[in-house]
Amino acid sequence: MDLDLDPGLSDEMRAIRDTCRRFATEVMRPAGIALDRMSAEAVIARGSPLWGVLDGFKALGFAGGASVDDPSLSPEQKALLHCIVLEELSAGDVGLFITCGLLNIAPEIARASGRTDLAEFFGARDELCCLALTEPGHGSDIVAFTEPAYRNPRIKPALKCRRDGANYVLNGQKAAWVSGGTLAGSGIVFASFENSPVGLADGAVFLMPFDLPGVSKGKPLEKIGQRALNQGEIFFDNVEVPAQFLLGEGPELYPLIWEMNLKGANIAMGQQFVGVARAAYDLALDYARQWVQGGCPIIEHQNVKTRIFGMFQKLEVARSHVRRVAIADATLPGGVPFQYAASAKVFATQTAFEVAHDAIQVLGGNGLTHEYLAEKLFRDARSSLIEDGENSMLGLMAASRL
Repeated sequence: MDLDLDPGLSDEMRAIRDTCRRFATEVMRPAGIALDRMSAEAVIARGSPLWGVLDGFKALGFAGGASVDDPSLSPEQKALLHCIVLEELSAGDVGLFITCGLLNIAPEIARASGRTDLAEFFGARDELCCLALTEPGHGSDIVAFTEPAYRNPRIKPALKCRRDGANYVLNGQKAAWVSGGTLAGSGIVFASFENSPVGLADGAVFLMPFDLPGVSKGKPLEKIGQRALNQGEIFFDNVEVPAQFLLGEGPELYPLIWEMNLKGANIAMGQQFVGVARAAYDLALDYARQWVQGGCPIIEHQNVKTRIFGMFQKLEVARSHVRRVAIADATLPGGVPFQYAASAKVFATQTAFEVAHDAIQVLGGNGLTHEYLAEKLFRDARSSLIEDGENSMLGLMAASRL
């Protein structure tokens, strides 16, 4: 039974939800299954199903990041609807949704930063915008703005920044884990200043185009899960970045921008992986109702029935927590503190992993085959425990704020 337990859900919001559900079921899921079995190079090649999904997503009419810009909705309704949209589309295929969510987000980021000039500049471009954070030789430590190592001058960045008059010069690279890295036409680039006495904490943040001289891309990454999501390295060879693309710099402002971006990414991860958990739960429930063993549908066996209820319970708790955090962040002055966003990400991704695991158990041997979606959902969920901050590191950072 699909109940509307959220207050204030209008007929228009339900219509948007239903449209997203159809697109996720009829377009994203079959494309995601096909892309999952292709090489990383083939996924992004012209003629790949990826491009049809991106065109279809554009036709849905969402703003950057799949946000809903409807002045008739209250801030609470907009935030709730954003949760619903992300859940529905990610239930279709989370890797594909993350790709879709990167479409034309640069103008939204610029407006949120108070930069109408950059919003206008990037608004004229139709492209993916990536979040270029991770670097070779670093893991979640490079985002660990609460920890002592973040301010240790002996720890050096892989992407180095220096001032050159009014402009900036970038040298080095971002790691292969940048989502959309091979495809993006622009990005939010975080670069620490070379030889800073305060280590990684002193840097500059740019919202910059990637058609500047000296920017190049590596090969797309092969990985176990979210294979429809392109990820790859970005190289910077004496890239001169005009000051107009600077969002902020210095040891006071740089970690704050890190925190705001990671907070937003963590909330989005929570919203998306509630969708993955729901997809796994729905799959297991449908299978248990139809698969006959021991003379009856297996949903009638106590062991299966108990497992299905456990999956249901985990999903509902994760959804409630994530929506509460997301709505509060969108409506409270200044949003929620970082620890709430981290808890949403960690709890929802762990829930998705556990529920996908349980789905495989319900399906038994069939759960291990490509014929059923369970093993793919499990691989997609497993990737999320490291994505946008490894979960134990995020927990450590969040604990520093308690």
